[in-house]
Amino acid sequence: MNEEGLAKRLQEARQASGLTQQQLCQKAGLSYSTLAKIERGAIKSPSIFTIQQIAAAIGISLDELVGTPALQIEQNTKKRSKSGISFVFFDVNGCLVRFFHRAFNKLAEETGAPADLIETTFWHFNDAVCKGEMGMDEFNAELARQLGRPTLDWMSYYLDAIDPITEMHDLLRWAAEQYDVGLLTNIMPGFIAAMKQRGLIPDIPYAAVVDSSEVGSIKPEKGIFESAQALAARPAPEILLVDDSRTNIMAAERLGWHVLWFDDYQPSQSVERVRAALEPADAVA
Repeated sequence: MNEEGLAKRLQEARQASGLTQQQLCQKAGLSYSTLAKIERGAIKSPSIFTIQQIAAAIGISLDELVGTPALQIEQNTKKRSKSGISFVFFDVNGCLVRFFHRAFNKLAEETGAPADLIETTFWHFNDAVCKGEMGMDEFNAELARQLGRPTLDWMSYYLDAIDPITEMHDLLRWAAEQYDVGLLTNIMPGFIAAMKQRGLIPDIPYAAVVDSSEVGSIKPEKGIFESAQALAARPAPEILLVDDSRTNIMAAERLGWHVLWFDDYQPSQSVERVRAALEPADAVA
């Protein structure tokens, strides 16, 4: 669809929903200038993620908004596996890096606070931060208050506590040579960029990065998977999720995705299972 057609459909859909431009911007998390430019056709190719945000805020499907099957958007598919997979999403915590529990121990040592208080406070606010409903400054202030400290930077503790799972890094780079790959993670704002900078996750050209704090939804909620599928621009049967949480895997499977559970206690075995699932359709028997 050309930009004039999309602009007209978007404006008509917004008006039919009874939303002003300002109201839609607030619901979709967009700036007024961005929405205004899209509606007048000044932005020729808005990202699929932006269109998905607008559709969700209006309360219609992506297909209804663009007027054509959204998954017909031009793709750059490299290969397809024997099982039909063309896009692979990788989880981050517990999959590309080992979990950050050492950060809790470090805070307990430094503050003398009980370990259960630290973890209870953290998990009480974690979902809100990962959804983007609570900012990092507010989270840091609340955690510091509970631990009796004037200030605290959770990101620094997190980055110092995690270790790369090298087998998975190698697998991700290999998969990126064969297929389109992306990240799909429950994570706090700014953490992905910081992890790339430190070399804790591969800094490669991901076809999609689904950061929960940006999309406003966390796994296993349906919304984050819908956003991920829109960004991947693939039908469900072409997407594979590699995740260490069985709850997340079952949620993705219910939507028709391929899924594989990653066991960080036996990373080599898990990697072999993923490689087997990604055997290209044109592989020599």
